Amino acid sequence: MKNHNTETRRGFIRKIGIGGTFAALGAMPALASFSDAKEKKKSKNGVTLNLGLQEGVAPGESLSQKLDFMEANGVYGLEVGGGKLASRVTEIQNALQNRKVKISAICAGFKGWLISTDESERKKCMDTSKEILAAAGALGSYGMILVPGFNGQQPSFPFVEARAILIDQLKELGEFAVKNNTTVILEPLNRREAWFLRQVSDAAAICRDVESPGITCMGDFWHMTWEETDDMGAFISGQKYLNHVHVASRKTRKAPGEDEGDNYVTGFKALKMINYKHFVSFECGTKGDKKVVIPAALKLLRDQWELAV
Repeated sequence: MKNHNTETRRGFIRKIGIGGTFAALGAMPALASFSDAKEKKKSKNGVTLNLGLQEGVAPGESLSQKLDFMEANGVYGLEVGGGKLASRVTEIQNALQNRKVKISAICAGFKGWLISTDESERKKCMDTSKEILAAAGALGSYGMILVPGFNGQQPSFPFVEARAILIDQLKELGEFAVKNNTTVILEPLNRREAWFLRQVSDAAAICRDVESPGITCMGDFWHMTWEETDDMGAFISGQKYLNHVHVASRKTRKAPGEDEGDNYVTGFKALKMINYKHFVSFECGTKGDKKVVIPAALKLLRDQWELAV
C-alpha cells in the first residue's frame, strides 16, 4: 500500500529538482546559442599562423638572400639579435624596403641582468635594454626579448627580493618601451638555463603586477617541453600578455620535425583560443641542409596548425 504523503513529497522533490535546474540556468549568464558556437569555432579556425625565422636560422649568405628565401616560403617575420642593433637600423630598414617581411621580435642583446645584487649590473642592463628598445621601435618591432637572469649570472637576489626589484625596474622599462612604440617581452627559460623565471604563468603574473602595456611575455616550445605540464595551459595562462612564441624540435632544439614525434597541436589550439596575432618564430639549429629542412619544418607546422581545432 502506497503512503499518500510519501508520494506527495516525492513529487514535490521531483518538481523542485527540475525547477531548480532551470532556475540555476536562468541565473547564469546567457548561454551561447548553437549559431554562436559555430561562429566561435569559425573565428578560432580563422586565426592565422604567422611564421617567422631568426636571422641566423634563415638560409642565405646575405640578409637579402635570407629575405628572398623567407618570402619564397611564405615567411614574413624576421627576428634579429639585439646586439649592436642601433648600428644596423639603417641597413635593416633599407633591406626591408618593398618587402613583405617585417621585423618581429628583437632577441636579447642586452648586457648585465636585472636581478643582480650589483647595482652597476642592473644599471648596465637598463641602459643597454633602452638602447635596444629605441632601435626596436625604429624598426617597427613589437618587442625586445628580455631574460631577468641566467643561472650563471650571480650573485642575484633571492626570489622574493628579485621579483620585487624586477617589477620596479620593469615599470621604468615599460614606460620607455611605450614611448618607443614597442614592448619588453619576458622569456621564461628551462631550469638548465635559468632559476628565476621558468613558466609562462609566472611571466604573465609579473606583467600583471607591473601594469604596463610596455611589458609582455612569451612562450618557447623548447623551454616549455621541460617546464610546463601542458602546452595549452601554458599559452592560455599568458592570455593578453602573450606577445611572441619560439619554436624548435622538442628533444634536441633543432628544426621542428627533425626529432621524432615533434608535436605542437595542443599549443596551437591554445593560440587559436586566445586569438594570438603575432609570430611563431624559429629559434633552433638544424641537423640537415637548411634549404631542405626549413621548408619541411614550415610544412609540418602549417599541417599541425590545421589539425588544431
